[in-house]
Order: sequence, then C-alpha cells, then structure tokens
Amino acid sequence: MRSPRADTRRHLPTSPFAPPPPAPPLENFVVEDLVTHDKYGLGRVLAVEEGTAVIIDFGPQKVRIPAPFTKLAKL
Repeated sequence: MRSPRADTRRHLPTSPFAPPPPAPPLENFVVEDLVTHDKYGLGRVLAVEEGTAVIIDFGPQKVRIPAPFTKLAKL
C-alpha cells in the first residue's frame, strides 16, 4: 500500500533511483458502454462523472466506481 505522501513527492534529478512511472491514463467511458468488473461481473454504464467515477448497473444493483478504474474493463 502506498503512503499518501508518495503521490506528492517529487523526484530529485540527483537521486540515484529511477523516477516513478507516470500514472496510466484513465479509460474513457460513455453512457451505455458494456463493461465487466472483477467483483460485480457484467454491467452497463448509466452515468459518467468526468475524471471522478462511473455509475454502473450490474443487474440486481447499481454501483458507483471511483477512478482509477483498475478492476473495470470495457467490452
């Protein structure tokens, strides 16, 4: 688990360690996209909160999934 300060630390040019890799870009979802989630299974995007979260209908439940969408994949 990363510490909260790890995201705010800057890399010094004189450091012997390599800089941390850049964060991968967020995947863009639009309403009505079909998606799959590692925990909830197949679903359909109902709403998109730009850069923040998506709301997905997984059949018996609607779930708000915050960014980054590591366990969510577009079909």
